[in-house]
Amino acid sequence: MTRRPARPGPAIRVRPARELRRRRRDRAHSCWDHLVAAPLWPLHGANLGTLLRTCDAVGACLAVPRLPWVPEALERGNTLRRPSCVHWTGDPLRWLARQRDAGARVVGVELADEAVRLADLPAARSRTVAVLGHERHGIPAEALGLLDAAVEIPMVGAGSSLNVAVAGSLVLYKLAGLL
Repeated sequence: MTRRPARPGPAIRVRPARELRRRRRDRAHSCWDHLVAAPLWPLHGANLGTLLRTCDAVGACLAVPRLPWVPEALERGNTLRRPSCVHWTGDPLRWLARQRDAGARVVGVELADEAVRLADLPAARSRTVAVLGHERHGIPAEALGLLDAAVEIPMVGAGSSLNVAVAGSLVLYKLAGLL
C-alpha cells in the first residue's frame, strides 16, 4: 500500500474579523448622495432589508415610499446595528421627476428592447438613481418615460426576473464600480 504525499496547507488565507474591521470604515456612511437604490414599488419587506445591507456595502442610499409596513421591514432587515441612509420618497412618480429635474441619471432595471446588458453598464460618474420595479409587474408604464436608461440582467433559466434584492445588489455593485 502506497501512501499519498500530504497535501500542502490551504492556498487561500481567510482574513480574520479583526483585519476586516481595520480595513473598513468604522461607522455608517453619511449620505454621499451619489448612488441611490430606489425600490419604489416594494412587495416583500425581507428584500428591502437585504438591499439596505447592499447599500451600506457599496456606499449607496436607499429610497423607499412611506408605506405603513416599510419602516418596520427596514428595521427588521437591517442587521448592521447602525443607522443607514434612507430617503423617503412619497409619491414615486413625482419623486423620480424631481430627481431627473435635479440632474440625476435615472436607470431602471427592466427588460426592454433598448436595455444595456449588466456587463456593459458603466460605473456611475454622476448622481445615479437605480430604479427597481415591482417584483411581479416591473416598473409601471407611467414611470418608464422618467428613465434615462434601462439595464437588463441576462438570465438563462426559465424565470423572467430576479427578486428585487438580488437584482438591485448586482446593479449597485456594477454602478459603484466594484464589479
